[in-house]
Amino acid sequence: MIQPFNIGSVHVGGPSLTVIAGPCVIESEDTCLEVGLAMKAACERLGLGYVFKASFDKANRTSIHSFRGPGLKAGLEILASVKAKLGVPVLTDFHEAAQAAPAAEVVDLLQVPAFLARQTDLLVAAAESGAAVNVKKAQFMAPWDMKQVVGKLREAGCERILLTERGISFGYNTLVVDFRSLPQMRALGHPVCYDVTHSLQQPSGQGNQSGATREFAPHLARAAAAVGIDALFLEVHPNPAEAKSDAAAQLTISEAEKLLTQVARIRDAAGDILA
Repeated sequence: MIQPFNIGSVHVGGPSLTVIAGPCVIESEDTCLEVGLAMKAACERLGLGYVFKASFDKANRTSIHSFRGPGLKAGLEILASVKAKLGVPVLTDFHEAAQAAPAAEVVDLLQVPAFLARQTDLLVAAAESGAAVNVKKAQFMAPWDMKQVVGKLREAGCERILLTERGISFGYNTLVVDFRSLPQMRALGHPVCYDVTHSLQQPSGQGNQSGATREFAPHLARAAAAVGIDALFLEVHPNPAEAKSDAAAQLTISEAEKLLTQVARIRDAAGDILA
């Protein structure tokens, strides 16, 4: 049995799917609100829980010249404003242990990036912040390796844990998804999430930035819904071609709305698959 929990007003691990969606990085408050309003409306129409997502800093960009975001202080101010105006929980990732506590004063769900999933100090800081914690399984980790991640979080006092699959490295500049990882991670006792847009990444595939095979997003998301997930993570931008981060992977608002409709129908059809 898994341990469901609440992210603000959103229940994770229950009969309804939770959607985590927003732009990759905070570009402006207007962009965040545009995406957030559309995703909130789509989720309400479909009976899905919604958590807004955006990063205040992308410290793992391919190139040193790539846009990283507004930084901790300005980024958290925008996230606080978005949270208040939309009335939804918010998520952001962080890259340094010292960022966890101030971020948790604003956000409801702290995310540990995949590259840093084994960093004990980061996991402990996230757990001690009091926020719920989402950990993305690293591109080099087996699903059963996440048992140690869960152990670190629990030892530090965190029980509100979400585990996310985002693909595993396959040769160079390529990720593949082993959907067996979803039930394997869920067997650790916590809800699981599938990150569809990052699974499509081709890390550093364009030399100074990552590429992606965005056209496969519907196929992989539908497959994950059929296997059984508690949450779906996707990055959405009004105009992905002009996005300042993950331009090749992000979905348009209309693409995301269509995808959520399909995923919701499949999960409903699956019935008690997660029971």
